[in-house]
Parts: sequence; C-alpha cells; structure tokens
Amino acid sequence: MRAIPGMTPSDCERLAFMGWAGDADLRSGSKTTGRRNSMVIELIGGVGAGKSRILQILKEEYGAAVLETDQVARELEQPGREGCRLLAEAFGEGILTPEGEPDRKKLAELVFSDQAALERVNALIHPLVWEQVHRAAAEFRASAVGRTLLIVETAVPDKKPDDIYDEVWYVYTLKETRIQRLMESRGYSREKCLAVMAKQRTEEEYRALADRVIDNNGSLAEVRRQLREALG
Repeated sequence: MRAIPGMTPSDCERLAFMGWAGDADLRSGSKTTGRRNSMVIELIGGVGAGKSRILQILKEEYGAAVLETDQVARELEQPGREGCRLLAEAFGEGILTPEGEPDRKKLAELVFSDQAALERVNALIHPLVWEQVHRAAAEFRASAVGRTLLIVETAVPDKKPDDIYDEVWYVYTLKETRIQRLMESRGYSREKCLAVMAKQRTEEEYRALADRVIDNNGSLAEVRRQLREALG
C-alpha cells in the first residue's frame, strides 16, 4: 500500500487506530480523549507562529494525525514525481541537484528575490498538494471509526476547501515573537524575517479565514486550555 505524502509513520499509526482503511501503510495507534467524532481541522498561520508546538500537543494528547503541506510538497517534488517534473520544465534542469531533485537553496533564493517566480512555483505545486490533502481528508472522513482528529497544517490556506474542514484554526503570535523565533531557529537576519513574513498573508487575512483563533503568545498551559475548550 502507498504512503500518503506528508504523513509520518506515527501519523499513519494514529489513523490506523482511528479506523482508517485508506491507502496508507498503517499499523498501530495512540490514545484519544472525549470530543466530537471525526473532525478535520485546517491549522493556519504564518512562519514563526509556533504551529509546531500546537501540533505536538494535538498529537500527544488528542491522538491527532497530521498532514503538513510543506512535507506533502517535498514528497511531490522528489525525483520522478509530478512536482519535480513541473519545476524542471518551468525553470530548467539547472534548478535540480545531480541526484535529480530540486535544489532547495537555489529554489529558495529564486523565489525570495523574484515574486513572479514565487507565484509560478505556487501555481505549479499548490494544486498538486491540495489534491493529495483533499484525497486524504476524504478517505479519512469516509473510513474513520469513533472519535478521530485529522489536522491539516499550512501557512498557505486552502483556496478551495470544498467543505472538507469542520473548522479552520488560526495560530496567532505577536510579530516580534515570530521574528525572534526565526532568528533563533533559522539564523535569519531581522530584515530577512520581515521579507519572508511580507510574502505571506497578513494577520487580518488569516483571521478572516478562521473559525477559531489559538493565541500562541502565552504558556503551554494556556495553549492547552484553549485546545480543551475547542475540542472538549
């Protein structure tokens, strides 16, 4: 059976426990807690917002399975995959490494300095990513048994949700906190942090898309309180 792009083995295990009968390689599972049956949530927020710590809690304490769209994109860009072929056609073989996969450094430099290139990459890759996500969410929904939770994490919200999500959650973090996190975790200069953030949606745009805002500026205890309130 094929693995679903963007889903780790542990996430596949969670889906097996939930009753998934789709085409992922599934084995065992983890605990769940009392909440509504079978939820699919889109978790959105900009770079440096700290979505990873929200995901960690949801995985460990709520038994959630997670699809991270960045990882889905990376797998679709592997040699021989459609995403890799499209990038090579659009930007030439020079965008690839000797092993035949996209050169991440070259690609990052290209889209960082050229807005048209960024838009082209997005136009090529995003439809492939969302096709995979929608398929996985639909199979999850159809096959899930009992109380289940699937989180779709992304910095670039789904433009065609097609009612696959029960809720959209926006992870809100202060701008200065995001900058500090990026400087510490990625070694970015303040100027680069601001430039990267400027290419993403604004706080107002994220909020307009969200059914719920998770304030990620406080302690883990405060984050857990918000998640308990959201999930029951």
